[in-house]
Amino acid sequence: MRALRLLLICGALLTALGAPLSAKAPDFAETKKKAEAGNASAQFNLGLMYAKGEGVPKGDAEALRWYRKAADQGNAPAQSNLGVMYANGRGVPKDDAEALRWYRKAADQGNAPAQSNLGVMYANGRGVPKDDAEAYAWYNLAAISDDDARKRRDELEKTLTPEQKARAQQRSTELHNEIEARKKAAGK
Repeated sequence: MRALRLLLICGALLTALGAPLSAKAPDFAETKKKAEAGNASAQFNLGLMYAKGEGVPKGDAEALRWYRKAADQGNAPAQSNLGVMYANGRGVPKDDAEALRWYRKAADQGNAPAQSNLGVMYANGRGVPKDDAEAYAWYNLAAISDDDARKRRDELEKTLTPEQKARAQQRSTELHNEIEARKKAAGK
């Protein structure tokens, strides 16, 4: 209890002296400086800050703007998040075709959230014909590092015939090989 009182008193003193209580302000300023200089990782992080309202007012339009700058430079997490924004109509009109385009760009770089989201799109027939084998293939790729994708894949697997499962696993192998070849060609 005494430690809590001391912490509150210190906080009040810092506030009275004009010291910021949040470490977000310097992070924001430095991130924005790097983002404005064209750093794709900083642009992505600035997009996240606006999307979550961390250190700045929450704003989908600003998040979208910074994600797009990073995505246009090939930043896979930004491409994936741009897909989410289009899929959900956040800051833009809902557009499944545009969501698919951004998910695919990120998924082709090995981004597990984008791969999982492609699985969702195929499983639900959003912007593409419903295709459980294709959904399984994308979930399977993402399942290595994404627990939700693993669960979705395992649930979907229960509904597949042995032939569909074999085709889905073959497709997953093909996609994996294509992604790895692209990474190798890009020097990643």
